[in-house]
Amino acid sequence: MTNSKKTTYKKLILRSILITLAITLAIAFIYAQVMKKDAIEKLTRIDAKKTTQLVFETLYSSMSKGWTKQDLQNIIQRVNNIDENMLVNVYRSDVVSKQFGEISRDLEARTTNPYIQKALNKEEVFNLIDDSNIEYYYPVIAKEECLTCHTQAQVGSVLGVIDISYPIIDLKISLSSLINFFVGFVITFSIIVFIALFVKLDRYLIRPIKNFVTNVNQISTNKDITQRLVEEHDIQEIHSMQTVFNNMLDSLEFQFYNDELTGLPNRKRLLELMNSKTNAILLILNIDKFQELNDLYGEEVGDDVLKSTAEVLERSIPAEAVLFKLHADEYAIYYPKDIEYEEIKTFAMMLNTTIENNTYIANHSEVFINATIGVAYGHNYLLNNADIAMKLAKKKKKKYLIYEASMNIEHEYEQNLKWSQRIKDAIYNDKIEPLFQPIVDTQTQEVVKYEALMRMVDDNGDYISPIHFLELAKKNKLYPQLTRIMLDKTFSKFKHLPYQVSINITVQDILNEMVHKTILDKLSEYKLGDRVVFEIIESEGIENFEEVLEFINEVKNYGAKISIDDFGTGYSNFEYLMKLKVDYIKIDASMIKDIDTNPKSQLVTQTILEFAKKMNIETIAEYIHSQNVYNAVKKIGIDYSQGYFFGEPKEL
Repeated sequence: MTNSKKTTYKKLILRSILITLAITLAIAFIYAQVMKKDAIEKLTRIDAKKTTQLVFETLYSSMSKGWTKQDLQNIIQRVNNIDENMLVNVYRSDVVSKQFGEISRDLEARTTNPYIQKALNKEEVFNLIDDSNIEYYYPVIAKEECLTCHTQAQVGSVLGVIDISYPIIDLKISLSSLINFFVGFVITFSIIVFIALFVKLDRYLIRPIKNFVTNVNQISTNKDITQRLVEEHDIQEIHSMQTVFNNMLDSLEFQFYNDELTGLPNRKRLLELMNSKTNAILLILNIDKFQELNDLYGEEVGDDVLKSTAEVLERSIPAEAVLFKLHADEYAIYYPKDIEYEEIKTFAMMLNTTIENNTYIANHSEVFINATIGVAYGHNYLLNNADIAMKLAKKKKKKYLIYEASMNIEHEYEQNLKWSQRIKDAIYNDKIEPLFQPIVDTQTQEVVKYEALMRMVDDNGDYISPIHFLELAKKNKLYPQLTRIMLDKTFSKFKHLPYQVSINITVQDILNEMVHKTILDKLSEYKLGDRVVFEIIESEGIENFEEVLEFINEVKNYGAKISIDDFGTGYSNFEYLMKLKVDYIKIDASMIKDIDTNPKSQLVTQTILEFAKKMNIETIAEYIHSQNVYNAVKKIGIDYSQGYFFGEPKEL
């Protein structure tokens, strides 16, 4: 909304009062006209009647003394001379004319003037000629005393008509009416002004200011100086307040998110940008020995070098990249692009060369600077990782280094502590759950068993794979608790189900006294031995062979079966198969995933399959992820199949 369309409170109030005054004056004028009409019709009627009666009484007094017709005419003439604007006429009725003789003027009036005719019929006639003149016709009614002279008349007969006419000037209106009118006018005016001002000010002042304050409080509460007031207002003052406030926020935001010297966005802005979790490259560039340059040439020259370096970098980076000024003599370049490792190296080398080849003029002398660059890529811990790489590059006297995981042992420790606490919280809050993936008969695709797979439930109800926490749980000696939870929940779920279920255990579990006892107790309690398969997932070899063999014999006494997981890796050799008396071997995913196209995988798998058949051991192929892979394992005769092609791990 442009300023030309806005108004001010001064104009608004003046306009409201003028409009209200105009409305009130209009009402007063209309009321005055009504009052005037009422006064003319009522007050002048009364006044005219009194005047007419006074004339009649005068004439009556004269007639009672025996005055002649000429005497009466003289009286009327004298009355008319009192006020040149007033006219009095007297007309005799038929009764009087018959007795005392006809007057031609009276006869003409009786026959032509309708008002006189009405008066002769005993009707008082008030005639408003215009806004300034009236006529009043008063019928003279015979009384008992009138019959003395008017012997032919009767009581109640009309003896004549007195006609009086005069202009309406100096109309007498009662003081009470005037006072009431004035009081009513003031009250009406005040009420209308109040209502008008209340409505206008509520719309244009109270509500806008309330909204203004609410929005300011919201911005203050959220502590978000990037928000702006965007309400449109007709009032210039509110618009000005909003503009001033937004300008203040612009200034604060610029100071908060920008470097004062170079005007570049600062570390805070960079951190917010990186919250997007988009894959990107982050380079931190630090000017070497900048403090020495400052000491040698002074801070003013140092500031010029910092500003010039910012200009050089802005000209050198791609359009999609964003340049930031960090503290002191450091810059950051955020490049939201997923490029190859070699391209990252080329980019870092190019920036380094650009800085080294640039010439700065300080105190009329040429100054050259060098820089060290640390690079990180991905979307996690970019700033921390790039900073580590930069500091390590300085330490090793390298122009640049690209971050590698080995550079951040301390960060790894921090993550380990974080995950250790998450595992403990999950155990304490019952957030460890088994999911179950179907295992099908390869020939019929009928589900015949399930494998129980451990998951951690996060705060959002999502499942976290054990790849993120299992090894750490083993290092922190939390793994036995996880195994016992899986045993308890899996036995409970399959108590009344007609399927086999495989439960993963490690040699560590077998050797753990509490886990070992839990397994035997569950087998004894639930009587599910014939439907439970213990899948040993140790891949580094079995050093405690006798203890493992003893465990296998114990669970087999309950009818349980043994499977070797990930066969084809680690310790999985044929000698172990013969000694451990296993019932199933699960061929490792590395053999199965490309068995439809890889001849070597086909050869190794075929060898395992032939040996298993000779040992009367059933085989399971895991990682069946496509129709072609399924067709390949079906063709070579693997007994059971498992993978996302048949179903992902789910709750039962």
